[in-house]
Amino acid sequence: MFYDLHVHTSASDGEETPQTVILRAIETGLAGLAITDHDTVDGLEPARQFIEENLFEIDFIPGIELNTDYGEDEVHILGYFIDFNSEYLKLRLSEIRDQRYSRAEKMIAKLQNMGINIEFEQVKNVALGKLIGRPHIARVLCSNGYADSQEEAFQLYIERGKPAYVPRYKFLPAEAIALIKQAGGIAVLAHPGLIKDNAKIYECIRLGIDGIEIFYPEHTEEQKQHFIEIAKENGLLMTGGSDFHGAGSSETRRKLGSAGIDENLINRIREYYSEKILKQ
Repeated sequence: MFYDLHVHTSASDGEETPQTVILRAIETGLAGLAITDHDTVDGLEPARQFIEENLFEIDFIPGIELNTDYGEDEVHILGYFIDFNSEYLKLRLSEIRDQRYSRAEKMIAKLQNMGINIEFEQVKNVALGKLIGRPHIARVLCSNGYADSQEEAFQLYIERGKPAYVPRYKFLPAEAIALIKQAGGIAVLAHPGLIKDNAKIYECIRLGIDGIEIFYPEHTEEQKQHFIEIAKENGLLMTGGSDFHGAGSSETRRKLGSAGIDENLINRIREYYSEKILKQ
């Protein structure tokens, strides 16, 4: 009984539709999954409806991954069991989407000033959903012959410190955690092993996260043990997921179910949700 709690679809920067992801999860033999698209809930209802219409026996958890900046680090906050019909949540996500569009336009303008042939319409066409992010720009850079992989496109042009990088809108971890909880969900710190400054993990704990993502493809065994200790010391839930983005994405993010949690851990999460969240 294995659950992958970190999965992306074409609603954000994944390559496969919510329906295809559900079919892949069933083929993989997953007991359940959480769709956690970046800054959008657009993939959740199509996935839920697809499962219901086809009477699939798979446990579906509505989620989200909110991208925030904290100094020189990107800090991502996962949300589980959110009310994705919350009007306040939808309004805030709409504002974030508009900021993402503006950022993408500025990055593309910088690339064009560098003599790189790339158009905003190309990027919009690659982004199957309403959200535009750097991975979509990276895909167009690859298709136009300016990089051999999305990783190389980031390294050459659009990651922090590179010539076409544009800082993200100011959205802080505290706001992301509060937004998830306002939507009735559980807030979890995503892939803490990718955060350069370890002190920021403890700051997120102080800000009120409910859990920490321990099982992740890029975490070493040493990191996993370290995060397990942190979770136990601070009474945090332990989660995990593959960060699946599709077969054409980076090696660590192309295999659904490559990381996740077992039935015991998902039961603890559900118990916590029932006792702490639903009773608030």
